[in-house]
Amino acid sequence: MDTQDFIAGVLSKNRRIVAKTITLIESSLAFHQEKAKVIIDALLPYAGNAVRIGITGVPGVGKSTFIESFGMQLVKQGHRVAVLAVDPSSSKSGGSIMGDKTRMERLSLEQRAFIRPSPSSGTLGGVARRTRETMIVCDAAGFDVIIVETVGVGQSETTVASMVDFFLVLMLAGAGDELQGIKKGILELADAIVINKADGNNIEHAQKAKLEYKKALDLLTPSSANWSPPVLTCSAIHMDGIDEIWQTILDHRKRLEQSGEFADKRRKQALDWMWALVEESLRDRFYNNSDVQKVLPKIIEAVEDQTLAPTAAAHQLLECHCN
Repeated sequence: MDTQDFIAGVLSKNRRIVAKTITLIESSLAFHQEKAKVIIDALLPYAGNAVRIGITGVPGVGKSTFIESFGMQLVKQGHRVAVLAVDPSSSKSGGSIMGDKTRMERLSLEQRAFIRPSPSSGTLGGVARRTRETMIVCDAAGFDVIIVETVGVGQSETTVASMVDFFLVLMLAGAGDELQGIKKGILELADAIVINKADGNNIEHAQKAKLEYKKALDLLTPSSANWSPPVLTCSAIHMDGIDEIWQTILDHRKRLEQSGEFADKRRKQALDWMWALVEESLRDRFYNNSDVQKVLPKIIEAVEDQTLAPTAAAHQLLECHCN
């Protein structure tokens, strides 16, 4: 397939070609990356209308169950939903389980839904290396809601907030000290906190946790001057509270569009994307530099033997690259 086949296939909403395009984009081969750049540039004018939602949460919070229930509800309303699920890659083997489709059985069978698991491949921020590009492809393919499921809550998880319109943090209640389960930086970036599994005997715990998170948010400066993050409860299994969460997302978008903040946010996201690509390119050029490759093994050995300070080693490597 040439680039025009990929572009035409995505714009015609061909699911198979959408999947093949994402595979091409995620490839590390230089030839594939050159084609991917042309494809993304061509698709960019057709993207930008989708609601982009980032979803993160502590382990065991039920992200996949929530996303499936949330996605099913949106599909019933006539939306086309793309789920970009990021699976953590092993630091030893580099492999990833990629089991999100098995965890979202009902949603994966829906024709109006598209689930794409991707490995994090060591990328920080809870996202895959090409998540931004993948979002453009799904947006251009007519998916009007794009959900990015991150690998979990961590200090570097905030990266996802720089590429979505709405950052939703899922939390649990009745599992000990709830406030210890989340970083302050995540709370400051959250557009809403949703306490999942608010059903059965856990409803009372969920309401208590809701009050605790409201108090915590009152102590923090919200990321937007035009939006105060609400704390909501839901039961993904019983589909309770899902409609309220979607309405909150729509209200957030409307509020930001009216104030002009939404357009500013999208412009900032474009700049963040540019700088991320610059840093990635500089890193690749550094490691592919022939001079660096010649001296790197000796410098690594010297640092390990403690005959060369890490600061001096870094300076030598950078001097090689600059020259």
